[in-house]
Amino acid sequence: MSAIKEADQQLIRLLADGQFHSGSELGQALGISRAAIWKRVQRLEEFGMALESVKGKGYRLAQPVDLIDQISLQEALGERAQLHYQWVTESTNGDALAVSGPVRRPQVFVTECQTAGRGRRGRQWQSPFAANLYLSIRFPVSGGFAALGGLSLAVGVAVAQALQELDSELPVTLKWPNDLLVNGAKVGGVLIELAGEMDGQVDVVIGVGVNGRMTGHQARDIDQVWTDLASELSQMPSRTTLAACVLSHLLDMLPRFSQQGFAAFLDAFDRYDGVRGKAVQVQSGDQMILGQAAGVLADGALRVETPDGVREVYGGEVSLRVR
Repeated sequence: MSAIKEADQQLIRLLADGQFHSGSELGQALGISRAAIWKRVQRLEEFGMALESVKGKGYRLAQPVDLIDQISLQEALGERAQLHYQWVTESTNGDALAVSGPVRRPQVFVTECQTAGRGRRGRQWQSPFAANLYLSIRFPVSGGFAALGGLSLAVGVAVAQALQELDSELPVTLKWPNDLLVNGAKVGGVLIELAGEMDGQVDVVIGVGVNGRMTGHQARDIDQVWTDLASELSQMPSRTTLAACVLSHLLDMLPRFSQQGFAAFLDAFDRYDGVRGKAVQVQSGDQMILGQAAGVLADGALRVETPDGVREVYGGEVSLRVR
């Protein structure tokens, strides 16, 4: 899938309202023939946009497109971070990792669509155009790699708090070590990657994906129970408002984490902990641990009560299932 050309961006903006537009109307607006419009419309489907074509009415998108307002989002971030916005990219985490570091202030990467979005353990993160929230932050943390224990959990807390700012009744929980759930269905995830260590400081890249408004067709390749905010919130905000809220909470959390570590977020995590007290199966490398989840420690380790005693499991290449 290639980048969206300027002409295709113009076409998306014309169709963004979800109303029918005739081929001649679109052709006149873009200065091209109706045949050329048909070819452009076909291209949009490559980006996960479902289009309808009705003879005598023209073309429309199956659902309106809510594009992120780059200017409004940068205004919301203020001087706290520098925003990098693209219509399409392979991966916002990849873009953040590619920046020459170390960085002095947070660098925020936001896109409408990822062509190679990454989840944990090498999985692909489904990223259809303008459906969800895809963002990454590159941020310096003092204390080196040793200071990063529990970072994914602190990120989860910040995102959960942001979602509850939008709707205080949203029953969001966290599944150690990287998932956000609503009523047991996955609504978002976190991916932490390290960009390198210099002079006791490590640049960390935090990737966050949150399902916003996604059709079953767009989500057909997701291999687990999922939900989206449009299905769960009492009122769905614009994607710009959603991005600003999530990023604001993250940018408030990161300096505190850098100074105090995960211990400062332990109580908040306990309130959102969706697996505590449940029977779990944890796969860590070639080791399988069966027992009951018993909360997390100040360094982010999961405590699992087993017949042989309490085990402490750390994040990384691990998989947790509630039995």
